[in-house]
Amino acid sequence: MTPLLSVEGLTIDLPGRQPGLVEDVTFQVREGHCTALIGESGCGKTLTSMAILGLLPAAVRVSAGAVWFDGVDLLACTPRQLRRIRGGPVGMVFQEPMSSLNPTMTVGDQIAEARRLHLGERRKTALARARELLERVGIPNAARRIGSYPHEMSGGMQQRVMIAAAIACEPKLIIADEPTTALDVTIQAEILALLRDLQRDLDLAVLLVTHDLGVVADFCDDVVVMYAGHIAERTTVDGLFYQPGHPYSSALLAAVPQVGQARSRLTVIPGRVPSAGGFPAGCRFEPRCAHAEPPCREPQPDAPLGDGLTRCGRVASGELTLQGALRG
Repeated sequence: MTPLLSVEGLTIDLPGRQPGLVEDVTFQVREGHCTALIGESGCGKTLTSMAILGLLPAAVRVSAGAVWFDGVDLLACTPRQLRRIRGGPVGMVFQEPMSSLNPTMTVGDQIAEARRLHLGERRKTALARARELLERVGIPNAARRIGSYPHEMSGGMQQRVMIAAAIACEPKLIIADEPTTALDVTIQAEILALLRDLQRDLDLAVLLVTHDLGVVADFCDDVVVMYAGHIAERTTVDGLFYQPGHPYSSALLAAVPQVGQARSRLTVIPGRVPSAGGFPAGCRFEPRCAHAEPPCREPQPDAPLGDGLTRCGRVASGELTLQGALRG
C-alpha cells in the first residue's frame, strides 16, 4: 500500500548551536491506519510532528530529509502552500487546547474559520457546519455552545473543539500530539474513544504522539519508538507487545504497571534521556541498557527485523531475545 505520509531521513538542527536534535528519522503512515510515535519526553517526538507541517520554532531548522504527503513534498512547499494544507487535508490536534484555541473568538467561529479559508464557504454556512461538528464530537447543546468562548468550557470540551476544528475540512490525515495530556483519566478515555470512532467512520490516517502504551495497544496499527533524537525501533503493534526489537522498547513495556501483579516497587529505567550534544558515540541507549555489551559502544546501524527495523545489533543478529508485555 502506498503510504499517505512518508517521512524520509528527517534531520532537525539548531543552527550554530546544536546539530542533530532529531537525526535520520524515517517512517510512514498508511491510509486509514494509525501510527504511534512513542518514547520518553525529550526524545524528539513533538519536534518530528511539528516539522511535518512546518511548525518548528523560528530558531530550529530541518537540515536534511523529505516529508511526502499525498505526493507532495511538504518541506519544499512555500509558506502559502503549507497554509493550504494545514487545517485542510491535514488536521492537527495539539496537547494543550487552552493554549491553542484563540481566547478572543467563539469556538464556533474558530471551527468555521477553517471551512471559510479552505472551502470558501460563507460565514452562515460554515457556522451551521460547525454546529454539526460540535454535535459530532459529543458536545451537548451545540446550538448554544457554538457561541461560547474557550474559557467557558472544561478541558475535555476544549479538546473536543480542537478535534472538531481538525476534522472541519474532511482531512485525510490527523496529527495528534498528546491529545489527552491535561485531562483526567475518565475524560482521556472519552477523547480516545472519539478519535477511534472518527478514524473508523471517516477513514482517517492518524499520527499519534503519546506516552501511553495502553493507548498504543488499543488504538494504533504501527509504532515508531524514538530515543534521543532517532528511531530505536519501527514495528507493528503486535511486534512491540509480543516481541520488542530493541532493549529500550522492552524497558518501556516493563515500566508499565500490570493489573493483577503485585509489586512493592515499580520498574524504572535508570538514568535519563541524554540532552542533544551529549549523545553517546555508540548506541544512544547503551548507558541505561541492562543488556549492554562492549560492542554496543560502537554506532548501531538500522537493521531489518520482521516487517520493521531495529537499531540494536544484538537483537538483529539473534544474539538477544527480548521479553514482550504479552508473552508468557
